[in-house]
Amino acid sequence: MVRHSKLQKQVLSLYRQFLRAGQNKPGFLPRIRDEFRVNARIPKTDVMHIEYLYRRGQRQLDQLKDVNTKQLGAFLKPKEES
Repeated sequence: MVRHSKLQKQVLSLYRQFLRAGQNKPGFLPRIRDEFRVNARIPKTDVMHIEYLYRRGQRQLDQLKDVNTKQLGAFLKPKEES
């Protein structure tokens, strides 16, 4: 059995909380899964970046749990003209 660090356990807990909170809101689960998959590629040694993303995720979870939240915004890079 794999032993997880305290930070890893916190991130896994945050992921489960996101999945629970997103169940009742259409279109949220794929976005949540994609976001966690992208950030799963961050090296485990980059603790500062992981902690930053964890705190950011906690704030986003609070927003998601809000009854008035209907959708999540996203920042997209503008396409460069050729």
